[in-house]
Amino acid sequence: MKKISIILAAIVFLGTSCKKYLDINTNPNTATSSTPELVLPQSIVYTAGVINTYNSYGAQLGGYMANAYGYGGFGNNFSYTFSSSDYSGLWSASYDVLNDLQYVLNSTEGNRAYYSYYRAAALVLQVYNYQMLVDTYNNIPFTNALKGVANLTPSYDDAKTIYPKLSNMLDTAISYINNAPSSALAMSVGKDPLFCQAATTVAANSTLWKKLANTLKLRLIIKANSGSVTMPSSSFDAAGFLTVDATINPGYSRSTASSGTQVNPEFNTWVATYSGGKGNRSWVPTKFIFAFYDGQKLIDQDRGKAIFYNYPTTGVSQLGNITSGGSSNGNTSNWYCSTFGASTALTSVGSNIGVMKGPDMAQPLMTAAESYFLQAEATVRGIPLTGSGVSATAKALFESGVTASFNYLFKLPNGTVATGYNAATSFAAYKTANATSYLVAYDLALTTPQQIEAIITQKYIALNMINSNEGWNEYRRTGYPAIVNGSNNGILSFASTQSTATAADKLPKRIQYPVSEFSYNSDNVPTVNIFSDKIFWGQ
Repeated sequence: MKKISIILAAIVFLGTSCKKYLDINTNPNTATSSTPELVLPQSIVYTAGVINTYNSYGAQLGGYMANAYGYGGFGNNFSYTFSSSDYSGLWSASYDVLNDLQYVLNSTEGNRAYYSYYRAAALVLQVYNYQMLVDTYNNIPFTNALKGVANLTPSYDDAKTIYPKLSNMLDTAISYINNAPSSALAMSVGKDPLFCQAATTVAANSTLWKKLANTLKLRLIIKANSGSVTMPSSSFDAAGFLTVDATINPGYSRSTASSGTQVNPEFNTWVATYSGGKGNRSWVPTKFIFAFYDGQKLIDQDRGKAIFYNYPTTGVSQLGNITSGGSSNGNTSNWYCSTFGASTALTSVGSNIGVMKGPDMAQPLMTAAESYFLQAEATVRGIPLTGSGVSATAKALFESGVTASFNYLFKLPNGTVATGYNAATSFAAYKTANATSYLVAYDLALTTPQQIEAIITQKYIALNMINSNEGWNEYRRTGYPAIVNGSNNGILSFASTQSTATAADKLPKRIQYPVSEFSYNSDNVPTVNIFSDKIFWGQ
């Protein structure tokens, strides 16, 4: 819900961003009311845009992307001396969506039963967006956020206290679904841009929302465990966890609309814009991530071919290296675009497998691969999956995660697996090619640290340019995938060669709070050291 005064609009025009949870004034040229039926689907779609922003941030800090040779303007990405202006869009975009979701909750407060499904979805999406904020900034405004004029300078909550509250929100969401009366307004399949491709009935749609809530709760519990935080509940709904990819697609298509909003946001950013122009060409895959495919660390021919253009001769680089690296000039150099079916014309590129499938692809919210890896880690660590119905071994869950990664990459934009591709067959070949590595052959992981390393490393690979921020989070939480501290060899470490970080791995612990907080909430915004202040679950 956009409510910006003339004064605030002028401030924005001058280049200063404003916090969405402080929007309190009325613009007579902007709608001042709406309905939950309109705002919730909009919030789901806006979340897709937020995910794209976090994915880019995670890819650039977490070892998936490096600067391409011949480009400038990387600034603090080389040294990691981030200011409050770097990545500030993460904060504003997240609170923007959270504010809209709060509108859904506030506007349905007097009719909770009728809007049971809408309230459940709003809570689940709030948890998703809040967790991204906590995992990026640690302490954030939570209890007193989203209150508009009632609190213009919200205090910051301790991140350790937020996680348990997010878990409770998920339990409440599931309760809404389980206790919804027959008269409740259903989120029909055609009106749900999150599960419209995966569900065929309203009942199936509701079950998928519960699976997503369970999986998010498991992610919270695992990270809380790493941060020595006790969670209020360790049980799950009988719906279990995600076994299909949770992806957002409101009907993305190749569009000539001036806004470009009909094009998948990630494709629009990295491959081709709505008008057929080039996406961002100044970043290429790192030597570090590429080594998990081309045999320098692991041999992964099928996923390599599915993800990278002209694999295995794809141009790669190392962050901070300005004298060499894969050039990305030319229409065909869409480095995260598979050669499968690839067109050289940006106005028609698409219909691919891999990560950048096409302008009509769905935006991944949470993949089945991540769900399985979370379950595998919980099993290894002895975290109970009470009530979920899951009793598989860690090995079975690990292998399901790798298989699900292949399966996601082999899908075309319409959700069908491309002819000639089979996840099970490719995984079998992958195991044969890496028969002596415990990162693939799980039976060779004989200790708990080795098992965790295998799970997190495969999760890191599976998140490559899909939910890269989670790969960055998991490295900071677990130390995996393993790197060689202080190495300037891009295969051994993804740290910038120009890093000024003081930690042994030469990587930052976090980014700075955005400039808007120092402008409008200076009495509350914490002072942090990006090289030493960790997220509460960090190593």
